[in-house]
Amino acid sequence: MRAYLFLMLLAAGTTYLATPLARRFAERARAMTPVRDRDVHSVPTPRLGGLAMLAGVTVAFVVASRMPFLADLFSESQGPWAVLGGAAIVSLLGVADDVWGLDALTKLAGQVLAAGLMAWQGVQLVSLPVGLPDAGVVVGSSGLFLLITVLAVVVAINAVNFIDGLDGLAAGVTGIGGAAFFIYTYLLARDASPDDYSNLATLTVAVLVGVCLGFLPHNAHPARIFMGDSGSMLIGLLLASSAIAVTGSVDPAVVSRADLVPAFLPLLLPVAVLLLPLTDLLLAVLRRVAAGQSPFAADKLHLHHRLLALGHTHRRAVWVLYLWTAVVAFGMVSTAFLPPAWGLPLWGAALVVTALLTVGPASRTRRSA
Repeated sequence: MRAYLFLMLLAAGTTYLATPLARRFAERARAMTPVRDRDVHSVPTPRLGGLAMLAGVTVAFVVASRMPFLADLFSESQGPWAVLGGAAIVSLLGVADDVWGLDALTKLAGQVLAAGLMAWQGVQLVSLPVGLPDAGVVVGSSGLFLLITVLAVVVAINAVNFIDGLDGLAAGVTGIGGAAFFIYTYLLARDASPDDYSNLATLTVAVLVGVCLGFLPHNAHPARIFMGDSGSMLIGLLLASSAIAVTGSVDPAVVSRADLVPAFLPLLLPVAVLLLPLTDLLLAVLRRVAAGQSPFAADKLHLHHRLLALGHTHRRAVWVLYLWTAVVAFGMVSTAFLPPAWGLPLWGAALVVTALLTVGPASRTRRSA
């Protein structure tokens, strides 16, 4: 645990110190986010915060490769370097988009390239548990699972990008969800292999949480810098990478009626962590297609915009979305480590409280009217 926490703090410190440099570079490169009708910020703001986050990821991975606890992970597999390479590709792709602007197809091609690189180097799904008792696993062709891996990474990247609409929102939501995922992957690896519980999933998500923590002080409302596509695509890829890596930490052959939760949790927890971004992405695509628009068309109907319309302030809307992420992600983790008699009632109560806090401003408005 100490090694992972050290790397988390190292990533956070590097990102925090590098962010002012990224801000000055963005100002010189004129990579500024203008004030548009759908935006909630009031002044043009530098982006390219993802460059500082990439610096944090790079430093943490290089130092990790020199740590005795993680040395075998780097020497026996190209997976860690593949994750770092994929992170660099999407982050630099985001820099190009933040500075010059890229069309959607070019960005999609770059995302596929990064995901394909990781999958080619072994960071990919190899099997899936099925929901029938004693059915074991679904093992398809390598081409099929390569396709599924690339699709999962691309969806995660764009889901995080969609929710990046309020100061501190994307970094906070991803950091909170990543913290829940970190706890799960660490405990899972420790129980599965007490003698050597070093693994790519826990390393990646620890670094992810670190860069989010390091960036948040600069990005909290009122933000002095935005992460831009260079940051949102980076953290989306890291989260997807850790989720893909952890699927190999559970032996799917143990799937039975009693083991369905631990068998499926590696697949369900990333969905729980990304529940808000994925929901926002799905609703946006359906809304735009139904209106005869491109799925990539911009509008002012995202979840965070709806919270503002309910009467929440900027900060409170962000904290409400933080709370939803924490309740869903940590609630899902609790199902693996707490008895249902304890975990489910606590989770249910937390969901009710969060729902009341979400609709609170609208309820007060109706009563005053």
